[in-house]
Amino acid sequence: MNKKFAFRIRLLLIVIVCIAIVFVVKLFQVQVVQHEYFLDRADRQYVRPNYSIFDRGSIFFTTRDGDKVPAAKVNHGFLMAIRPSQITNPQDTYNKLNEIVEIDEERFLSSASKKDDPYEEILDRISIKDKDKIVELDIDGVSLYKKSWRHYPADERAASTIGFLSYNKDDELSAQYGLERYYNDTLTRDTDNVYVNFFVEIFTSFKDTVINGSERPGDIVTTIEPTVQSTLEKELEDIYEQYSSKSVGGIVMDPNNGEIVAMGSYPNFNLNEYGKASLDVLSNPIVENVYELGSIVKPLTVAIGLDSGKITPNTTYNDTGFRELNGYTFWNYDKKARGIVDIQEILNNSLNIGVAHIAIDKVGGKKFKEYMLKLIGEETGIDLPHEQAPLVSNLNSGKDIEFATASFGQGIALTPIVMIRALSALANGGYLVDPHIVSEIEYEVGPKKVVSFPKPEQVFSNDTSEKISRMLVNVVDDALLGGTVSKERYSIAAKTGTAQLVDESGGYSEDNYLHSFFGYFPAYDPRFIILLYTLEPKGEDYASHTLTMPFINITDFLLNYYNIPPDR
Repeated sequence: MNKKFAFRIRLLLIVIVCIAIVFVVKLFQVQVVQHEYFLDRADRQYVRPNYSIFDRGSIFFTTRDGDKVPAAKVNHGFLMAIRPSQITNPQDTYNKLNEIVEIDEERFLSSASKKDDPYEEILDRISIKDKDKIVELDIDGVSLYKKSWRHYPADERAASTIGFLSYNKDDELSAQYGLERYYNDTLTRDTDNVYVNFFVEIFTSFKDTVINGSERPGDIVTTIEPTVQSTLEKELEDIYEQYSSKSVGGIVMDPNNGEIVAMGSYPNFNLNEYGKASLDVLSNPIVENVYELGSIVKPLTVAIGLDSGKITPNTTYNDTGFRELNGYTFWNYDKKARGIVDIQEILNNSLNIGVAHIAIDKVGGKKFKEYMLKLIGEETGIDLPHEQAPLVSNLNSGKDIEFATASFGQGIALTPIVMIRALSALANGGYLVDPHIVSEIEYEVGPKKVVSFPKPEQVFSNDTSEKISRMLVNVVDDALLGGTVSKERYSIAAKTGTAQLVDESGGYSEDNYLHSFFGYFPAYDPRFIILLYTLEPKGEDYASHTLTMPFINITDFLLNYYNIPPDR
């Protein structure tokens, strides 16, 4: 056989096989993946032929055992419509229907009076059980049709992280917040165009599946553990209620890889009733709001001193209680001098003068700035919309007073997600991990995508990480509430923060504070890092009194829930 002819035959066979594969994939989509869709179209094609059946990918929580729990899904039910000309006794019809499903009487009677209108929608989201009861009534002029809608089974749980769909100005459903918005391209199902041109749709499906894999529709699987999320949210609500706070927030994260296990804020809202919530609670303050977070920044300053080789845990200095720089005076929180003390005392007693001494006199402003900008100078890139950039321009002023205030967490404003990322570097050997919510994308067609990240940048050495961890364990064992929350069998590293808030005049308020707290455990091989904050709490002046016990409660729960073995 002629070699050229044989080549053509083989090439033709390859083309035929490729086309066959594409057709098989498409048939699988039509008959299996989109089976519900075509059933819905069949049910509705004569009533509203141009109506687009709603469909969207699901969002899942992941339990500690690896099971998926729906956080957002599409629910299926029925819509009730009437043909007014066939309703002979509107009041009687209303009474019969209202015994099964609650209907607005005024709306129903008004719709039934429009005798020239062939179609009036009365009620949607009717369950299958109620649908069967309505069908049994066999009322002329009353029809039921399949209906799909977005549903959030967990209601309030992780609401600001999940996000929701709402109608925009064009009366179209649009993703507004959270994962719904960030992963909208993946979650969106565009199925109407299968009626335009079957062969165009085949080509489009092939292109999206093979060439543009990231554009394929699918479900997203998050790292949020539902029971941990509920535990965190309960503690946040308790803080809010007990101290009449303006707002409260918290994060539970794996410091080794950036997986967000829980993230929440309070006040909260119900995703299925988002219309009842005020606008200021719909966004996610963990990634969208910046705060001067106070003394939880101090361990970063101490770690910078250790890592640069300018101090050791045993280095001493003379604490005078106050200091004047560039015409400004600042003090320790209690305005008391401590005399000659070592670096451990800076953390145990949260001494502003001590960390300022490290930043300015030991490390130097230029080097301190370099470290800080690496740690907190930019967004984390977390997979949530509208992440706010840190406000750290004061570090570029070159003024010692700005370096001093930044060393104890004032004069710079950070999102909680930026803060917990930087603090994780203390726990994990010095690495800046990538905080993230989604672990996998399960595509409708083709293999799933496991979310991965490049090796993180190492800002501190392993030795620095170990030293600062030992110092923070000492804070818990000896200083935090007098050592009363220390655990005999577990090492816990932690630090509190109490920051003055800026008032209307642009200065710092003497009455309003932000309290913050972070900790990780087991300290030398950490499974979790927790960050909590509360804005303008009432009745207590310091974070040690408002946030220590909520942190301990969450820590105890995690130790038991995950069966974490003791480390001492």
